[in-house]
Amino acid sequence: MVTPNDFRPGLTIELDGRVLVVMSADHHKQGRGDAIVRTRLRDLENGDIFQKTFRSSESIETAHVDRRDFQYLYSTGDGFVFMDTGDYEQRELDKETLGDNIKWLKEGETVQLALYKGKIVDLEVARTLDRRVVQADPGLRGDTAQGGSKPVTIEGGAVVQVPLFVQTGDVIRVDTSSGNYVTRVNS
Repeated sequence: MVTPNDFRPGLTIELDGRVLVVMSADHHKQGRGDAIVRTRLRDLENGDIFQKTFRSSESIETAHVDRRDFQYLYSTGDGFVFMDTGDYEQRELDKETLGDNIKWLKEGETVQLALYKGKIVDLEVARTLDRRVVQADPGLRGDTAQGGSKPVTIEGGAVVQVPLFVQTGDVIRVDTSSGNYVTRVNS
């Protein structure tokens, strides 16, 4: 059991029969009464994101979610095949289970899968990833006063806005939570 004062991003809780992960928690002390905690929560079963306000004195049940390393092997069209790095068992997962993080997958790379009661409920990728640019149109000089940006396609198929100087073949670092370009990496 935890109180909302203990909430931090990544904490998993069980509420109303659902397993939720805390995305953000903002503590507010009002003039009277208990403090409140405004949270953004994501349902691990279906990926829904919603906001909920808790009183700081409430007790919430924590959910034990096991996180294990899996290697992404390949895509079968509708499914994605992962291998457990501990026992080498292969599992095929569908797009609905994996959610929006599919675009960050790269064959041969290790990711963490969250298991709740033996069932895979979430794909967790690193906060930042280094990816090679596979398609970039040339940037036009002088078309903007503030430097500008252009869309590029990176390994895995994600499209990211980058500065005009980034070219095909460059390796860039991307923030996976926002999908934003961070920096160009020397390769």
